[in-house]
Amino acid sequence: MKKKIKISNKLGLHARASSKLVQLTNQFQCDIKIGKAELIVDAKSILGLLSLAASYNTEIDIETIGPDEESAINEIINLFNSKFGEEDE
Repeated sequence: MKKKIKISNKLGLHARASSKLVQLTNQFQCDIKIGKAELIVDAKSILGLLSLAASYNTEIDIETIGPDEESAINEIINLFNSKFGEEDE
């Protein structure tokens, strides 16, 4: 499955947000890739996610492949939409 999403939290995909994303993605068996433009990384790797340097309003692609791909992509989108639990200032 593939989806595009915009990063809506003010700090973007920084260390704490990336850590939450890695904790979530590692609960699934499927392969999960996240990327922007030409750079696509394993969403189960915090170093890969940080290398994206995805800031506020960046549009990223999410791709899941495997047995639980639908649940994985839905949970990832929910995490992004909740702004990683961060409060807006």
